[in-house]
Amino acid sequence: MSLRRWWRSGIVVVLAGAGLLAPPLSHPAKEADGLKRIGPAPDFDLTTQDERRISLSQLRGRVVILTFIYASCADTCPLLTAKMVGLQHRLAAAFGPRVFFLSVTVDPERDTPEVLRRYAVAHGANLGGWAFLTGTPSEIREVARRYGVYYRKTPGGDVDHTFLTSVVDQAGILRVQYLGVRFDPDELRRDIQTLLPEGSRR
Repeated sequence: MSLRRWWRSGIVVVLAGAGLLAPPLSHPAKEADGLKRIGPAPDFDLTTQDERRISLSQLRGRVVILTFIYASCADTCPLLTAKMVGLQHRLAAAFGPRVFFLSVTVDPERDTPEVLRRYAVAHGANLGGWAFLTGTPSEIREVARRYGVYYRKTPGGDVDHTFLTSVVDQAGILRVQYLGVRFDPDELRRDIQTLLPEGSRR
C-alpha cells in the first residue's frame, strides 16, 4: 500500500472523527479504480489574487485540486507549486474549463492578493485555471482546520504546516488527499483523468 493510499484511509478517520465529513462508507464504493467518495468537501469563501471572492461551491462541475502554501516559503512550497505547474501543462485543454487549482495561503498576514499574484506569475501559474487565495486569519484558520491542515508561525517568521493536496470531484465530494510533496504527479494526473468522465455523466 502506498503512503498516499494509507493516508487517504487515515484522513477519512481524522476528518469524520472531527465531524467535518460524513463517516466513511462501510462497504467499498463501486468505482472502477477504487476512488471512494470520502464525503462532502467543506465549502469556503476566500479572496483571490485579483481581489475577488470565490467559493469552492462556485467551481461545481470541475475537478478541483486544493493545496496549502505561502509565498515567502523558500523550500517546500516552491517544490509543490512547481509540481502543480508541470501538471497544469500536462492537463492541456482540460485545465481551466474542467480542472481548477486552488492554493490557499497559511500566512494571511503577509500574503495579500498582490503578493500572491506576484508569486503566481513568478512560478508560471496559469491564472485562467488557478486561483491563489487569502483571507482573514480566522478565515484561513477555519479552512485549514476543516481540511486537516496544521500550521504555526515560527519565531523566525517561517510557517510550519502540513502539506495536503486534496482532490474534489465535480459534485463537491472529497475523493483523495495526498500527503507531502513527494507524491507521484502521474498518480495525481491519473486520479484526475479517472474523475473527468464522471462530470459528463451528471
